[in-house]
Amino acid sequence: MNRLKTIMIVDDTEMNLMILVEALQDDYELIVAMNGLEAIELLEGQKPDLILLDIMMPHMNGYEVLITLKKNSALEHIPVILLSSRTDRDSKTKGFCLGAVDYVTKPIEIIDVKIRVKTQLRFEEARLVLENQKNVLEERVKQRTLLLERTNSAAINCLVSLLETRHPETGEHIKRTQKYIKELALELQSTDEYREVLTNDYIKLLYKSAPLHDIGKVGVSDSIVLKPGRLTAEEFEEMKKHTIYGGESLAMGIKEIGEDSFLTLAKEIVLSHHEKWDGSGYPLGLAKKEIPLSGRLMALCDVYDALITKRVYKNAFSHEEAKKIILEGSGTHFDPDIVDAFIKREANFIEIMEKYRDSI
Repeated sequence: MNRLKTIMIVDDTEMNLMILVEALQDDYELIVAMNGLEAIELLEGQKPDLILLDIMMPHMNGYEVLITLKKNSALEHIPVILLSSRTDRDSKTKGFCLGAVDYVTKPIEIIDVKIRVKTQLRFEEARLVLENQKNVLEERVKQRTLLLERTNSAAINCLVSLLETRHPETGEHIKRTQKYIKELALELQSTDEYREVLTNDYIKLLYKSAPLHDIGKVGVSDSIVLKPGRLTAEEFEEMKKHTIYGGESLAMGIKEIGEDSFLTLAKEIVLSHHEKWDGSGYPLGLAKKEIPLSGRLMALCDVYDALITKRVYKNAFSHEEAKKIILEGSGTHFDPDIVDAFIKREANFIEIMEKYRDSI
């Protein structure tokens, strides 16, 4: 059995209360208040489905009660029908502007009140149904978004694992560069020029996509990727193609799942992280801000990490030595703004380097 709806009646005239109670008591649970202050006190412990509210009352008039209700998140959606002997347009307009759903003029017509109460309760039921549907849909979207994020992360991890099987030192390099790029992005986010581009969502996507920057190396011969020494000029030309191989591979994925995916930013990083500010980089020879921001960020992170990492053909550079090279490359190899961000986040870079030093 459905519960009876509850209606609060607020009026300082006893005769009006008696008329309304007599008219509504068979169909609804009733709460009665003789003034606005009493109504507010009663609403602290219960929530009616609708309120019939007189306007002209001492101490706290109906408008003031309505204002108080709308300020309370637990009560603001209760439909309120105003009761008043005032018939002027200004009084009605004020009531509707304050959030009333209807306005009944006195003397009260019982049939009229009953119809309006029933109508507004139906409207409220419909609102609650729609709100519940909205909440259900929002929860479904939330769950699907989480699933998509997990799927994206799983795809990235699978691709990176594939690269690690051929390039053992890649694992820690990925962790460090991923954290470096986030530091640079957060620093630039505080500047007027980059604030609108480097949103929190973009930085989150940048962090997720960065590990794929060298994925194209799976397309380069083992004899080159795993060579225990410096590459010849010919071998280096072949190694440079890893940007193209990676871009082409990710383009195939984008074709399947669309441009609006993490792969789009990953492709951008893959293709541009070896470009240089002065246009002497590869594969396209882009210069300055022709180079995507993601690629300019990764360029510094990739070089810094290569410098501080030991290889069979070189010892690891100290942070100070790597910093010197980075500064010398400002305006030629690197975007000067990103070099400035690197200097400001220097302590964070050192902390990341030290944290993962065991694997360096």
